[in-house]
Amino acid sequence: ENVDDALRELPDANMKPEDLWMNHSKVVLPKPHRRDDVAWRAIQKIMESGEQIGLKHFKPIKPLGSGDTGSVHLVELCGTNQQFAMKAMEKSVMLNRNKVHRACTEREILDMLDHPFLPALYASFQTKTHICLITDYCPGGELFLLLERQPAKVLKEDAVRFYTSEVVVALEYLHCQGIIYRDLKPENVLLQSSGHVALTDFDLSCLTSCKPQLLIPTTNDKKKGQQAPIFMAEPMRASNSFVGTEEYIAPEIITGSGHTSAVDWWALGILLYEMIYGYTPFRGKNRQRTFSNILHKDLKFPKSKQVSLSAKQLIYHLLQRDPSSRLGSKGGANDIKNHSFFRGVNWALVRCTKPPELDAPLFDTNGEKMENEAKYIDNGQEDMSVF
Repeated sequence: ENVDDALRELPDANMKPEDLWMNHSKVVLPKPHRRDDVAWRAIQKIMESGEQIGLKHFKPIKPLGSGDTGSVHLVELCGTNQQFAMKAMEKSVMLNRNKVHRACTEREILDMLDHPFLPALYASFQTKTHICLITDYCPGGELFLLLERQPAKVLKEDAVRFYTSEVVVALEYLHCQGIIYRDLKPENVLLQSSGHVALTDFDLSCLTSCKPQLLIPTTNDKKKGQQAPIFMAEPMRASNSFVGTEEYIAPEIITGSGHTSAVDWWALGILLYEMIYGYTPFRGKNRQRTFSNILHKDLKFPKSKQVSLSAKQLIYHLLQRDPSSRLGSKGGANDIKNHSFFRGVNWALVRCTKPPELDAPLFDTNGEKMENEAKYIDNGQEDMSVF
């Protein structure tokens, strides 16, 4: 990644690290749709006592995973049974890797979110060595692990439709806020206790401006009558940063030609393919071969698996190498929601849809998480240094 380009696209690029650390000491206010949640009330009770929320208020339960700048832990708010996910990032590591501004942007993005398929930020604070983010704990773990547990490491199309529709709605909300996600992959799609999804990890996301528009549909068929205008809002500014997970990276990121929110729709096509076929379409023996495949290899659909024509068509239109021809680049999420693959989906009530039955269920009959917890700390080393 070109650090100079990355810094230019992020806010407060010329602020000192200590000033950026202070951003994590700001008070987090409850969002309208979460205000009455039990978790929020527990957090608010501490704040109303006049205390500033910090590490002392949380008891570590177990590690959940790790990234290149820190780790994620399951924690419990002391004196309650409320559990949260705490992302702890080492200040020294972020300074050495020029990640300080990314952490600042991630916190800013999390503090903007108020959506059922995205995490809530409950608190953020700093210690001498770490900055910490307190968000929702998703006991279902990663979609990646759910796929791994299925008999053929794939999902049936009704399940694929369910999870994809929720990801589309989450991306639509992000784009309306001017956020390009840039890291969609099964490892970053978490499953809530309800069985619904929650996207996670916004350290690669780009925050830019957004211009809402009302699109007037055009039709030559007078019998259909006048169609209602379509609301669309997509991030406006392009980025040149080289970010993402290699098998999910869009062609325009590899070529450095500048990219927009259309990279998220490309990644959606890769995710859809992986859920149906059990692997990504352009994976090579190494990073260089993978990138070459993304730029040049023909998209192929294995004949050994019966897949609906509408699913293959949706994948094909999402995986257009020319961003301007890619589904979603012109009409945003509306282009995707109107595709025949989603026929029958009630988009207004997606959050009320019952999660599909799976060959290997997410929870057992007692509502307990099945085996295969989320990935633990690298090399089996539990990084508990923040505590």
